[in-house]
Amino acid sequence: MSTSETAIDAKTFWRTLGERATGMTVVTARGTDGPAGFLGLSAAHITADPATMLVSVDAKTSALPAILASRHFAVNYLPASATHVADAFSGKAGLSGADRFKECEWGEIATGAPTLKAALGVFDCVVEDVIERGSISIIIGRVAGAHAAGEGDPLVFFRGKTYGGLTPL
Repeated sequence: MSTSETAIDAKTFWRTLGERATGMTVVTARGTDGPAGFLGLSAAHITADPATMLVSVDAKTSALPAILASRHFAVNYLPASATHVADAFSGKAGLSGADRFKECEWGEIATGAPTLKAALGVFDCVVEDVIERGSISIIIGRVAGAHAAGEGDPLVFFRGKTYGGLTPL
């Protein structure tokens, strides 16, 4: 069997992916029914010239229609102090829709997508392309605005747990 024919089960895939520590983000958009967002662990940069980001969004995510309709999204990097925000946008706090946004202060940069004022960094993006892969939409956006706090520690997800801050080597 060649490598291209090898398939792994979903449990093995997620367990292996969990071995990578990743910064936690909240991905937001402003839809016709108000602000929408979700806890995102799959936000990444593509290139700096032109500045481009991507997010992976499950088809069941309630924010997907808002992103597709508004043609914008913001990637908000969560600080270590924002576990309550992560809980609100992951569903752990029992909140949904616009109620998730009551947990903290929000602003805007360029597109109208909500941006977290306490974020370590924000990329505000205009949707340029959507790629469907299985139950996921890979949304590629050109960065229309950005902000970096320049200080603070990140909220990190590793092996199914949330960690705040970094320990220098």
